[in-house]
This record gives sequence, C-alpha cells and structure tokens, in this order.
Amino acid sequence: MSSSEDEKGAGALPGGVAPAPITAIEKLRHRLGGGGVTPPPSPPASGEGDDEDGMLRMSFLEHLEELRSRLIKCLVGIAVAAVVSLLFTDPLWTFVKQPAISALKNNGYVPNLAQIEPMETFNVIWFKLPILCAIFLASPWVLYQVWAFISPGLYRRERRWAAPFILTAAGLFILGGLFGYFVAFRFGLTFLLGIGKGKDVIPMVSVSHYFDLFVDVMLGVGLVFELPVIIFFLTLLRIVTPSFLVRHSRYAILIIFIAAAIVTPTPDIFNMMLFAVPMCLLFYVGIFAGYLLVLHREHRKFPWRKALPIMLGVLLLLLVGAYLAITKYGWKIVLHWPFFIR
Repeated sequence: MSSSEDEKGAGALPGGVAPAPITAIEKLRHRLGGGGVTPPPSPPASGEGDDEDGMLRMSFLEHLEELRSRLIKCLVGIAVAAVVSLLFTDPLWTFVKQPAISALKNNGYVPNLAQIEPMETFNVIWFKLPILCAIFLASPWVLYQVWAFISPGLYRRERRWAAPFILTAAGLFILGGLFGYFVAFRFGLTFLLGIGKGKDVIPMVSVSHYFDLFVDVMLGVGLVFELPVIIFFLTLLRIVTPSFLVRHSRYAILIIFIAAAIVTPTPDIFNMMLFAVPMCLLFYVGIFAGYLLVLHREHRKFPWRKALPIMLGVLLLLLVGAYLAITKYGWKIVLHWPFFIR
C-alpha cells in the first residue's frame, strides 16, 4: 500500500464519511514531531441519533418481566382504591341507584329495585360497586403504568408527552363515565322503562341486572372517550395523518355506528344514537388535535382566517336552533342537568 493510501486510511471516518483534507502544516508537524495526524472531528450527531441513544434496549424476557411488574402495580393501585371505596358504600350506592329511581318516577312507577336472590344486594354493594369505583379512581395510576411500560421504546422527544398523555387520557375516561351517568344511561333507561307504560306492564328491575347494565354503560362510554387520545398518538407516531382521516371519515363513521350497536347494551336505535353521536364528535376532536400536532411539527401557524368563519357559522346555527326550540317548541333553560328541557 502506498504512503498516500496510508494517509487516506489513517484519516478515514467510520460510516464512509469523507475526512477533511490534511493541510501542509499538519504534514510538517507529523514529520517533525513523529506523531500521527490528528483526524478531523466527526460531524455532529443528528437529533435522531440522540433520540436513539436515549432509547432503552431490553430483551424479550426483560419485556415480559417489565409487563408483569406493571400489571402487579396496576392491580395494587386498584385494590387500594377499592379498599378506600368500601368506606363509602352507602353514598356510592345512593349515587348509582339514582338514575333508576328517576326513570321509574318519571314513568309513574314505584321507585324501587327488586332483590331476586339473597346474596344479590351484598355482591353488588359490597363487592362489585367498590371495584367499579376503584377503576375510575385508579385510572391515572393505571395509565401511568401503561406509559411507563411503552416509554422505553419511544424517542426522547416523544417521552415529553408523558404528563399530557396521563392527564388527558384519565380526564377523558372520567368525563366519559360522567357523560354515561348523566346522559346516556339516564335518558336511555327512562326511554326503555317508558315503552311499557300504558300497556299493562309493570317493570321489575333487579339489583344485579341493573348494576350490570350500569357497568356496561359506564366503562363502555369511558373507553369510547379515549378516541381523541388514540388518534393523536397515531398521528404522533406518523401512522395516520389528519388529511387521511378526513378523506376516509365516511368509513370511520360507519365503523363507529357498528361499534355503537355492539357496545350498546340494548338493541334500540335511541340508545345506539346516544353512543354514536358522541363517538363521531370525539373522532373529529381527535382529528383536530392531530392537525394541531402537524402544524407544530411543520412550524406553521393555525389558519384563523379560514377557521373563524366556520366556527362563527356553527355557533350561529346553534343559537338559531336554541331560539327556535324556546320560542316555537316550548323548550326552556334550567339551572340543573341537562340545562335545556321541554
């Protein structure tokens, strides 16, 4: 190998990056001092390289051990919340039975639930009810464990979303439970119990059947309200884009109605609409959140000139609809839920 090839080999950088040319002063220092030529500094690492260095590497068995640890911590958190809920079973049961009492009263029936089996009330009030309450109370802790499990596989810049993810996901889950309690379950139950009114039908709602229906609605609506978070993280991971979701929104709406028909505990169209309409709204909220993320990623500003007329038009339609409902159809505004009744 020639001397020129030796000099080239000495200054070569890993990865095939061409070195900077060796100046005459560096050659002179090499001959006088006898030392090797100091290679030029390597080019600065990119942001993605830093992110990859921040990722944790684990084997398959280590992943299983981490999953086991996180599941145990989730169960411990739910168990602690269930023990705390046992101290408040009476007010919790009063809260849970209120939709049934209101629905029976509104339809002119005796506001009582029936106990069919001896252990039925005990199982519901002292076992199932604390667990349901614990799931909602411990939801921030459970979501934190979920994030702690998936965060080692994320880039360093993506781990900054930990606090927003936990707070938003837990808040939407609890908000979904409240929507299910105050809107979907309450109005759906009133509608169902009113079907037999005037037809010589006396409803007898058992404690266990009522609570099973209550659990299905609370957890189902709570999970449905996580849709914006799912869409946002799919956009964050570049799996989908807002434009793609908007173009295929008709298929998404069809899937939403099919899912609402499956999740709805009863086969009537009224309850299905109570599930499907919020799901459609949450779908577009998720698209909007993903659009804001894309704007931030591309260093663009929100197009207020285009969006403001649309927002004002929607607000004007809502005001006109409220005005017509009050003046023409006899609706009125009240200071309690749902704030707008007939």
